[in-house]
Amino acid sequence: MSIRRTAANLVTEAIGTAVLLFGILAIAANAQELARPGDVNLSYVFSRGLQPLLVGVLVLGIGVSLGGPTGYAINPARDLGPRLAHALLPIAGKGPSDWSYSWIPIAGPLVGGIAGAGLYALIGF
Repeated sequence: MSIRRTAANLVTEAIGTAVLLFGILAIAANAQELARPGDVNLSYVFSRGLQPLLVGVLVLGIGVSLGGPTGYAINPARDLGPRLAHALLPIAGKGPSDWSYSWIPIAGPLVGGIAGAGLYALIGF
């Protein structure tokens, strides 16, 4: 975490996760739309193979635009797992695990995930 502002960090995490989930759902829906049973379509094969790259570029964009304040956890496991390991492992000279802040990278992505999926369902692509 670079900037310690609880409300702003929570909102940043929620927005980043909402954008991530909305984008992943849109990318997956695009490939699903192109796929029809028995249809061998080169654009479908190309789009399907391009999905991981598109998701990677999406995560990169989220990180560059929203990653400054919090390091963009956008997934509770990206912060909670290392924080648990830091707290449990005997590392010489380690600082505190900062458990007072640990709820933000968990609550923000949970709220953002619900908001992103809800927005995607509401728009109804």
